[in-house]
Amino acid sequence: MKILAINPGSTSTKMGVFLEEKPLLIKSIPYTPDDLAPFANAFEQLSMRRNDILHALEIEDIDFNFDAIIARGGLTKPIPAGVYRVNEQMLLDTRTTPRQHVCNLGCHIAAALAADLPGCLPLVADPEIVDEMLPEAHICGSPLMTRASVWHALNQRAIARHFAKIRGCRYEDLNLIVAHLGGGITVGAHCKGQTIDVNNGLDGEGPFSPERAGSLPAADLIRLCFSGKHSEEELLKRIAGKAGLNAHLGTTDTREVLRRVAEGDAHATLILNAMIYHIAKSIAAQGAVLCGAVDAILITGGLAHSDYITSRLRERVSFIAPVHVFPGENELQALAENALAVLHQEREIHEYE
Repeated sequence: MKILAINPGSTSTKMGVFLEEKPLLIKSIPYTPDDLAPFANAFEQLSMRRNDILHALEIEDIDFNFDAIIARGGLTKPIPAGVYRVNEQMLLDTRTTPRQHVCNLGCHIAAALAADLPGCLPLVADPEIVDEMLPEAHICGSPLMTRASVWHALNQRAIARHFAKIRGCRYEDLNLIVAHLGGGITVGAHCKGQTIDVNNGLDGEGPFSPERAGSLPAADLIRLCFSGKHSEEELLKRIAGKAGLNAHLGTTDTREVLRRVAEGDAHATLILNAMIYHIAKSIAAQGAVLCGAVDAILITGGLAHSDYITSRLRERVSFIAPVHVFPGENELQALAENALAVLHQEREIHEYE
C-alpha cells in the first residue's frame, strides 16, 4: 500500500510518502513571511500548497498514485479518536469553525489530491480536537465556560501505541500519562485506550511552554484585559505566541535557553526550571485522574531531546510510574500508520457528522 501523508503548518507543509511502513520520502516545504504575505487567510493558500506537493513528488520522481492520502486534521467540533474519511461536512466545518489555523487546510488538500485518483481514500486521523474527556473533566468553576480538549492527539496516541507494542500488549490494556513537549505542551491521562483528561494546549491551560502561557491567575488576567494597555489581539498573542519562554527570555528556541543555562545565566535557569516544575505538576495531576494506577509515563515531542529537561522531570515524577522518553513528533509516520491500519482493515473508518 502506498500512502501520502500531509501535515500543513504555519510556515511549512511537511509531507511523507510511505510504502507500507517504509518511508520513501520525508520532506518539508518551507514558506517565508514574504511567500505567505499575498494571502488574506489560510484557505487562499490551498492551491499553492497542493501544487507544491505535486511539484515535490515530480522532482523526486515519485508517481502520483496512492491508495490513501491522509492529512493532519482541523479544529472542528469535538469528535472521538480515530481515522475519519474526509467528507463534505468536514470540509464545510473546517472553513467555518471559529478556531482558524492552517491545519484546517489538511483535509482540503487531501480531498483535492485524492479527487484525481480513483479509489484513493482521503483521510484524517486523531485531530487536535479529539474529545474523550470524562464529564467531570469538562466542568470548571464557572458555568459560563467549560474545559475544552485541544491537544497533540495524533502524536500522543501514536507514542502510546508504540510503547504498548514494545511491551507486547495493546494500548487498550494500559493506563498511561503521556506528555507532549513542544512549542505547546499537553499532558494526557490515557485510560485503556481513551484519553479521559488532557489540558487545552492551544487556548492557554496547563504548564507554560516555549510559546504559550499556560494557566494564568484569572483575576490578574481580567484586570489586564480592562487596563486599556493592550488590544484583544495583543492579549491573545500573550496567551499563544509571545508567551512562555518567549515572553520571559525573548526566544522560543529551547536550545538557545539551554545554552544560556550552561553559561550560568541565573534568570534563564530559573525560568526553564519553572517550566519543568509546572510540567511535572501536570503529570502528577493526571496520576490522580488515573487513581494512581499508572503503568508508565511517556515523554515525547521536540523538547524530549533535552536530557536537562527529561532528567529533571524523571526526578520529580518517577515515583508515580516508570518514565520512558520518545523524542520528536513523528507525526507523518503516525498518519501513515493510521492510514495503513485502515487499508489493512485493522481499524475502521469513521464518518464525520
